[in-house]
Amino acid sequence: MLNSNLVSIIVPAYCASNHIEETIKSVISQTYCDWEMIIIDDCSSDNTCKLVEYWCEKDTRIKLYHMPVNSGPAATRNMGLENANGRWIAFLDSDDYWLPQKLEKSIEFAVKNNAAIIFTGFRRTNADGSKIGQYIPVPDTLNYQDFLGNTAIATSTVLIDKIKCKRITMQSVYYDDFVCFLEILKSGLTAYGLDKDLMRYRIMSGSISRNKFRSALEVWKVYRDIEKLSLSRSIWSFLNYAIRALIKYRKL
Repeated sequence: MLNSNLVSIIVPAYCASNHIEETIKSVISQTYCDWEMIIIDDCSSDNTCKLVEYWCEKDTRIKLYHMPVNSGPAATRNMGLENANGRWIAFLDSDDYWLPQKLEKSIEFAVKNNAAIIFTGFRRTNADGSKIGQYIPVPDTLNYQDFLGNTAIATSTVLIDKIKCKRITMQSVYYDDFVCFLEILKSGLTAYGLDKDLMRYRIMSGSISRNKFRSALEVWKVYRDIEKLSLSRSIWSFLNYAIRALIKYRKL
């Protein structure tokens, strides 16, 4: 039975020792306290597990799970989803972090709008956190058609109501999160944007999103291979996606 007030925070982690503690501290510092932080280690070769174990001892709301073999973010997130006890699902990448009111504001906004899925604004930061970028705002709402050509939903800002959204699962594809959110919206649900600065997205040199050519190719594959869009609709969606991405990431 779901705990109706509990937020289950899904955190995939792989060799995340440089930043995982800042991520954990940002959750502990939340003004909304009814949460569980589910960290899934994907066979890290550094001391990620030791760091997380230390915080598990300090705060029993933090839980550590281990993938049996290195499996990537989709399988790792799915393990987190399988072990989630809360009505609310939040995603947080191991190198990102939240501002203190992120959960409180997100829950209030979701309840007020009777929303199945919400997302918020954020700022990007460089790897060591010494530079904070411009605020990236979000639209009021996104439906399936809107989101096909949009980059507005950042995974570490998302909050999902499991009561309203019956199926939350990640496919083993390059952009597992993008495909998951498309699947949710394709069912007829609407995502609501909370236009407040509540998350920091850390730019890592080796991250998936830094390879722009590969990223563009994989978005195109989503349109054609997964969503089965026509060629003309794929081109329209891709052009909108690319233009918004350029505007969004023109500066740090």
